[in-house]
Amino acid sequence: MLDINKIRADFPILSQQIYCKPLIYFDNGATSQKPKVVIDAITKYYEHLNANIHRGVHKLSQDATDAYEISRGKVQNHINAKFPYEVIFTSGTTHSINAVANGFASILKTGDEVLVSALEHHSNIVPWQMLCERTGAILKVIPMNEDGELIMSDFNKLLSNNTKIVTVNHISNALGTINPIEYMIKKAHEVGAAILIDGAQATPHLKPDVQALDCDFYVFSGHKICGPTGVGILYGKEEWLRKLPPYQGGGEMIATVSFEKTTYADLPHKFEAGTPNIEGGIVLGTAIDYMNEIGFDNIVAYEQELLEYGTKKLLEIEGLKIYGTAKEKASVISFNIEGIHPYDIGTIIDKLGIAVRTGHHCAQPIMDFFSIPGTIRASFAFYNTKEEIDIFVEAVKKAKMMLL
Repeated sequence: MLDINKIRADFPILSQQIYCKPLIYFDNGATSQKPKVVIDAITKYYEHLNANIHRGVHKLSQDATDAYEISRGKVQNHINAKFPYEVIFTSGTTHSINAVANGFASILKTGDEVLVSALEHHSNIVPWQMLCERTGAILKVIPMNEDGELIMSDFNKLLSNNTKIVTVNHISNALGTINPIEYMIKKAHEVGAAILIDGAQATPHLKPDVQALDCDFYVFSGHKICGPTGVGILYGKEEWLRKLPPYQGGGEMIATVSFEKTTYADLPHKFEAGTPNIEGGIVLGTAIDYMNEIGFDNIVAYEQELLEYGTKKLLEIEGLKIYGTAKEKASVISFNIEGIHPYDIGTIIDKLGIAVRTGHHCAQPIMDFFSIPGTIRASFAFYNTKEEIDIFVEAVKKAKMMLL
């Protein structure tokens, strides 16, 4: 059982007012808020540890290096990677996906196929389109149904010996759908394809076990799990990380450099060119510790309560339609009210201190499927409350009354 008042006290931003109203933050799908322990860890790094890592013989550099590598170990344990060097620090999910897509340019040839799902964020579409343009490979799309679920029978038909990689999100950022990734990983491997799981929206809600999943790649961002911006993770199975070429060249990713030939560093440094976001990497470990102290079983159970409560309350509003009604769903509600543009509702409730996301949520193909310009998206976190949902629902009713 979560002590919500105690948890909310951990987040300084939640006590502030917006337009003289208490802040209600329902844009957690875009980024999470940061607890004091994370904010303090950032300050501590710059006050006591700030030095470049891996290359310095002086104590400050060695202490910073130790802290950075301890954080890598925390991520390894959190996702149950087999080895610490299978955990690559990146700038975020987008960087992680691009690193893999770039690597596959050395593998794919004309006629090979890449499968993406209809539920993807643009960050998990565009890099693969660019890859296909470069290599002559063919991009194929796993379709979705009206509930916002991927159609598994069509997925099975699309798989073939030409399929080289499947890429799918664990949870949809726009609809909250939880995809059947265990099944999809198994089926991809049956045809010899690799599979990448975009976990950006999943990791705030659950702990992925990459060994149990048997996925080839799993990617996520720090800022969505109470960590800093500008840091993310690329998990890759050792065999794949050794097979793929480096994404960027520069310092840290080299073993030797001469004008005749450069040799590359071993994992994980092969994929970590240049000075990294040292503070971000270290403090990501702090954020993971915090989330684990709350407990992901507690988080899942409580957020499910919020989802069910919010869904019930919103559906009491006449003319309101929820997009994304999958049986398996995370705490995200995307909706519209008939005859009103989502932006107009978002603008009005902002003046009442409520932060939601309006628009296509970087998932234009989903909006095209439903023939809508966008939705209002309320995404709940473990520090939100049913009382906030009540205020939010009344604000939506007020906006509807003003606009119709």
